[in-house]
Amino acid sequence: MKGKTHIGMGLITYLSIYNILPGKFNFMGLLLVAFASILPDVDHPKSIVNKYILPFKNKFTKVIFYGCIGITFIWYDYLYTDAPIMKAIGISFIIIAVSSHRNGLTHSFTGMIMFSFIVGYLGNMYNIHYLVYYFMVGYGMHLLCDMFTNRGVPLFYPVENKKFKFPLTYRTNSKVGSAIEELLMICGILFTIYRLPVIFYK
Repeated sequence: MKGKTHIGMGLITYLSIYNILPGKFNFMGLLLVAFASILPDVDHPKSIVNKYILPFKNKFTKVIFYGCIGITFIWYDYLYTDAPIMKAIGISFIIIAVSSHRNGLTHSFTGMIMFSFIVGYLGNMYNIHYLVYYFMVGYGMHLLCDMFTNRGVPLFYPVENKKFKFPLTYRTNSKVGSAIEELLMICGILFTIYRLPVIFYK
């Protein structure tokens, strides 16, 4: 599924269920859901996130870039902080560096838990305890939506490499797949137009 569709589906879900989330509706939640909706694809050198970060959009650059950041966090933690959050962030960057698209931790429940731990920890540091809920909405919808594509996702990696997908799937970037995603985006725009006035009226 394309990045813009992931963002759209994440935001639609958030606008549908925000009233049952601890933080209700706020723009921080909106932005975090959007970011979490595309974060799993950070394992692809040409993803939306890497499009604006990597100087060269290839696997080698991705490995070097994220690997160096991860090592820097771990080395700094070793020298100065000895804090679990620093270790977790460093390990996360290294995992991103070595993961290949749809074949590693970023598209699994393990990856979702790992990143959610980091977001939850940071949220608790600044007394914004509900951040993790927004993050899990976006990340979880990414995994769910990718299960509608023919490649599926390795939900239980690294325990097993089996990829899970729904009985009816489509091929991303095919004519049928693009048509389906465009239709989803149109429906999402219409739903947002309907939903926003209700939110601001309250």
